[in-house]
Amino acid sequence: MMIKRYVFLRIALIVSFLCIVLPGHSYSQEKKGVLYQVSTINALLEGVYDGDISYGELKKHGDFGIGTFNGLDGEMIGLDGKFFQIKSDGRAYPVDEVMKTPFAVVTFFEPDQKHVPDRPQDCGQLQEYLDSVLPTKNIFYAFRVKGLFKHVKTRSVPQQSRPYRRLTDVVKDQPVFEFNMVRGSIVGVRFPEYFRGINMPGYHMHFITEERNAGGHLLACVTQGVLVEVMYSKSFYLLLPGDGDFARTELLKAEQGELEKVEK
Repeated sequence: MMIKRYVFLRIALIVSFLCIVLPGHSYSQEKKGVLYQVSTINALLEGVYDGDISYGELKKHGDFGIGTFNGLDGEMIGLDGKFFQIKSDGRAYPVDEVMKTPFAVVTFFEPDQKHVPDRPQDCGQLQEYLDSVLPTKNIFYAFRVKGLFKHVKTRSVPQQSRPYRRLTDVVKDQPVFEFNMVRGSIVGVRFPEYFRGINMPGYHMHFITEERNAGGHLLACVTQGVLVEVMYSKSFYLLLPGDGDFARTELLKAEQGELEKVEK
């Protein structure tokens, strides 16, 4: 069957096997615990910065998550049923439903675990802590870390214009923001190693203040007193643009080192 605007891919992980379609099931029946992603991290890395899906449409599939905007205009964070845009000035702005995204990962967040770490942790230690409480590294996770942070360091990116530069070149000029003794939330996802190229293997985190007025892509942190909430996901939906830059771009050039450089 030809699809004019999109190519849809549904991947469901059930126990120990991969299933493309489950007979008798539909996406609408299984929204709980599903991660819904627009495009791929390799496409974003190669400069595919324009998408067709609006935030009004995206919200039907999840209102908690991370992503960006057309033209790579800042960092997106979805939390408590609302989307926010952290622009290159470090400030957070409400997202209009007509705005569009070239890359996002969202879900309807319902935590399966809640933990209170007994000591402060930097971002590396926080990731190790999360790994220690996960039942397996072979499924998907969404998580929230909320409370008081001793220190937070974030970045955003300025809106790009054509011809688009690769993401590794864009982040060389990224504005960086720092917060001390700040209350807020980290929103993030964790993808398995075998999803390399579809999303960043391991952790991808964004931060927003409790007042919802500042934040960005998380570069560093030190927690003070936080609550950690983790949601398991054994189902993943991927929405791919069917034409435009995505169709013309070579997506196999990205190297792991480039992805790590962009992330950090």
